[in-house]
Amino acid sequence: MASRKPKIHAQRVPSQLGRAAAQIFAVNDRINQILIEHLNPAAWRAKPPGKARTIAAIFTHMHNVRTKWIRLTAPHLKVPHQLHRARCTPKQARAGLAESAARCAEILAEALGTSGGRIKKFHRDGWAKPWPVGPEMLCYMLSHEAHHRGQICMLAHQLGFPLPQKIAYGIWNWEKLLYRSRRGVISRQRQP
Repeated sequence: MASRKPKIHAQRVPSQLGRAAAQIFAVNDRINQILIEHLNPAAWRAKPPGKARTIAAIFTHMHNVRTKWIRLTAPHLKVPHQLHRARCTPKQARAGLAESAARCAEILAEALGTSGGRIKKFHRDGWAKPWPVGPEMLCYMLSHEAHHRGQICMLAHQLGFPLPQKIAYGIWNWEKLLYRSRRGVISRQRQP
């Protein structure tokens, strides 16, 4: 007896993947927004030990890398302005991150959706070999940001400005953040 393969609807799966990837990236950005909202303002430009970047410089780096992804991967989308790491305020960082997150979500939705979009390759940098679009690009984008969020949380603690425990643990509550995203709460809360 031949085994029966499950019926896969080729068009529905990529479309769902595109929507899910865009939503996941929105939750990822909401975590960045939560950190900035609850970070002690004195920590923003506090000088870390050694040659480490300030928290302001790390957040601006995250936004500026996103603008590179947008410019190289989806030149048909409007590229947000880059942020200046020495002059950027928390309010400017929140606005910039919200805008670049929206464009990254568009990239993911188009690249992994069924719209037959223009995005065929993910360019993470000008020097790096481009990747075919796929879930790997979402994983790369998320891991880049998670790495820097870890740096931010550690620096805030080392500088004497630890995040409140409710926030430090709350950023791991993806179920709640994703549920709120599906209800449209993230887009309303993201306004600077």
